[in-house]
Amino acid sequence: MSEHHSSRPQAEGDGAAEAPVFTARKNGQEQTVSEELADWMRTGWADTESRDPQPIEQAAYTAKRREALSARFPGERLVVPAGNLKTRSNDTEYPFRPSCDYVYLSGDQSDDGCLVLEPRSGGGHDATVYLRPRSNRDNGEFWLDGHGELWSGRRHSLAESAQRLGLQAHDVRRLPEVLSEAPEVPVRILRGHDASLEEVVGGLRAQSADSAETAAERDEELAVALHDQRLVKDEWEVAQLQSAVDATVLGFGDVAEALPQARATSERYIEGTFFLRARVEGNDVGYGTIAASGPNSTTLHWMRNDGPVREGELLLLDAGVETTTLYTADVTRTLPVSGRFTPLQRRVYDLVYAAQEAAIAALAPGRPFTEYHRVAQRTLAEGLVEWGLLEGPVDRVVELGLQRRYTLHGTGHMLGLDVHDCAKARTETHLYGDLRPGMVLTVEPGLYFQPDDLTVPEELRGIGVRIEDDVLVTSEGNRVLSAGLPRTADDVEAWLAQRLP
Repeated sequence: MSEHHSSRPQAEGDGAAEAPVFTARKNGQEQTVSEELADWMRTGWADTESRDPQPIEQAAYTAKRREALSARFPGERLVVPAGNLKTRSNDTEYPFRPSCDYVYLSGDQSDDGCLVLEPRSGGGHDATVYLRPRSNRDNGEFWLDGHGELWSGRRHSLAESAQRLGLQAHDVRRLPEVLSEAPEVPVRILRGHDASLEEVVGGLRAQSADSAETAAERDEELAVALHDQRLVKDEWEVAQLQSAVDATVLGFGDVAEALPQARATSERYIEGTFFLRARVEGNDVGYGTIAASGPNSTTLHWMRNDGPVREGELLLLDAGVETTTLYTADVTRTLPVSGRFTPLQRRVYDLVYAAQEAAIAALAPGRPFTEYHRVAQRTLAEGLVEWGLLEGPVDRVVELGLQRRYTLHGTGHMLGLDVHDCAKARTETHLYGDLRPGMVLTVEPGLYFQPDDLTVPEELRGIGVRIEDDVLVTSEGNRVLSAGLPRTADDVEAWLAQRLP
């Protein structure tokens, strides 16, 4: 917050009277304002308090999520920060995005916020969210501070936030004091989001017998428990992911229609076209868009997006819209820029499609998470052996992983608030666990023949193909959330024909 002081002494000089001034700091620089201006800025503002704000639609779900987490850690205080603004350059900051676990448990998206679950003597926890209150108009904070509401926009009052989130809401500036009131209560904090709060918690732990190593282990257990819990989406989360996918499908349609302009410019036109849809339909893109044309399609994480888009080549577009509630889609299509695949491009595409079909068929409750990767890799290996690029038998190729020279990556990952969701979940519940209804994951096999790879025929070099869809595991099997986009080569060409001039 800004430093604001009462009027300073008049400067010494020739005795002439000077107007009193107030001082404040904004963006690291001192400002001086007259007392008359300070008085003028205090008055004449309408009351904008919302008397009956409606609860956010996920409030009932976040309450259930907090209850489930509470049961895991009885008698302990749990601290889940939102995070802080991060400097982009000098005095400008990146757009703020809160920590996913904070959003999952509270539904709030405020910077500097923090959710605290305080243990009750009778069991369970009381949940309180700590937030920055509305800017103080009497001391000038709302217009003299760089984060005042006159500069950065209106915030919800604490009373409004309490009603919207279904939580007690208090001033976050009091949180260090509140935490210090009961230093004997065991505490866990979600690390990596708020260094100042971690320092406060560290000071409390210094008064206990916990070693730094034990404290780190306890905090990691909290992070793991949250990611274990987030593996299975509730019905509200599934709806958000479907909404993200639906918007992404529209974005891919926008890109298809923009291919002529992209040919006249570069991959940047593709990226910008999709970004416009993401901002109109949601909050942002869920991750950096990959708009990779021609040989750039063989670079797995091509994000420069500055290459040419040429007739006769393939465009690999990997992109996802993030909803206003911060759930993201993750979809990839490989499109012929001209509207039609060449015979060689279609041959590669069809093999990747066959691998994806086999992988999707392997997604069902009770099936191992690793199974769909295994069947996709085997399908690709069979094709590579048939083409003579790898020496069989196929069992040998798969056992040694030789196909990975051309397939590069796994077949998919969990999806949710993070594009690579639940990364800290226990391996026995995630990577080596079984699928359960409510899990949402990507299915994305690919083949990539590098431009300088002398092990493949020259005509294959520079061709990269990936097909990626978002799939919900259901009690009956699975549902492809991104079924609104074509997948077969014939359907892709027909879809493009409707959009290209």
